[in-house]
Amino acid sequence: MKTFQLKAEPRTDLGKKATKALRAEGKIPVVLNGGAAVELPFIGTLAPGQKLVEIGDNKALITTDLVVAQDDVRKLVYTPDIFAIELDFNGGKKMAILKDIQFHPVKDTILHMDFLEVDDKKPVVIQVPVKLEGHAEGVKAGGKLSLSMKKLKVKAIYTNVPERLVINVDNLGLGKTLQVGDIHFEGLELVNAKNAVVCAVQLTRAARGAQATAAE
Repeated sequence: MKTFQLKAEPRTDLGKKATKALRAEGKIPVVLNGGAAVELPFIGTLAPGQKLVEIGDNKALITTDLVVAQDDVRKLVYTPDIFAIELDFNGGKKMAILKDIQFHPVKDTILHMDFLEVDDKKPVVIQVPVKLEGHAEGVKAGGKLSLSMKKLKVKAIYTNVPERLVINVDNLGLGKTLQVGDIHFEGLELVNAKNAVVCAVQLTRAARGAQATAAE
């Protein structure tokens, strides 16, 4: 994945009025999840924007409330590409991926974003775009190639995640499908259902006619 650099500021006022004011200024509230697990009671010092989220067994996760500028995330959001995000805040940098976006139901503006902190040890699940390459045998026979799943869920260390999953369809015959279970990538685990159809070569009217003529 390519790296997207993004500056953020800690957010300490979490009230509705403050959130509304932020959005009026062209800013977006963000939550960075996936922080370190700590023992409770916590005796350390939380940085600006950080808070504890209890997870049971006298433990809590550190999450961070942040603010980013709407203009700064346009190239991150309105693109088919995926990125590893280098967040710059509180005098340091953390790597993250985009997990969720909440849009305004009418205006389609961004209301909220969720990021997940990542490192080179813990696998993450992320959706990766699919790109088909090659000339399917079924297409040569008159069929039509269709892509059913434009993205696949991948589990891997974020540094191993490619920008796209390139799938060769040269051997895909007429009327045949390619399922998730048929696809393998080194260092990646596909977590979609194994029988989910990724792409297929469908019979067209012309192909059916050619088959019928050949059978006579």
